Amino acid sequence: MTLPGDKIRDGRGEHPSSLVAHVMSPGVVQIPGDVSVRDAAVIMQKEHAPCVIVRDSDDKIGIMTHSDIVHKVVARGLDPDEVEASTIMSSPVYGVEFNQTVESAATVMATHGVPLLLVTRQNQPIAILAARNIVCSPARSGSRIAVSLKVHDGKPALTTQVAAISQLSHLGAFVEMPTPFSPGTSVSLNFYLPGSGRQIQAHATVLKSRGRMGTPRGALETQPAGMEVEFTRLAGSDQSQITAWVIRSLYK
Repeated sequence: MTLPGDKIRDGRGEHPSSLVAHVMSPGVVQIPGDVSVRDAAVIMQKEHAPCVIVRDSDDKIGIMTHSDIVHKVVARGLDPDEVEASTIMSSPVYGVEFNQTVESAATVMATHGVPLLLVTRQNQPIAILAARNIVCSPARSGSRIAVSLKVHDGKPALTTQVAAISQLSHLGAFVEMPTPFSPGTSVSLNFYLPGSGRQIQAHATVLKSRGRMGTPRGALETQPAGMEVEFTRLAGSDQSQITAWVIRSLYK
């Protein structure tokens, strides 16, 4: 469900907002509840993780952050070797599916007063979403860029003039097309940034579709048919080129 929020306009209507998958921090570090706080802190430092998921039992999990260590152990003068992670973890853990909008994730954070969410894919943890991820989420250009697509599931290549990228960042894009592919479809995109003579080739996965394959009830008629895609393989030089182009197009 798409919630009200900031959306880019390009004179052709409104576009869906960015998805959680575009701004999340991939990877989840999990530890048993009986691990000491000191060992948990070492793990967090080694993995460069903002938090760890603590599994105290099969049906009880929590989340432990650097703030928990400071306020619940260090500030109280407790020995981190003697305190188990399960005693300072915060529970319950609130989560959001990877293909939900950033606005919906922000609403969950605000409702429950938490700065971190567990990101799931089909109920399996895959990433962490922090408030700073949302604040620093990548800008997405609102220009229209012609794109050709190829499906990687045995279907023939598809090249169409009606397909166009209408939102773009170095992490993903919204591709307008009359009949979008279903979520989970692997595709490749070939396009040229305006003013550039070098073709960009990106492999991506469809996260969410909107259009003939099932327009949500109550959706605004001005919202175009298309699909949100997440780049799964993109050369570093292409990432840099897209980032620079987006910045120029937004702030020119």
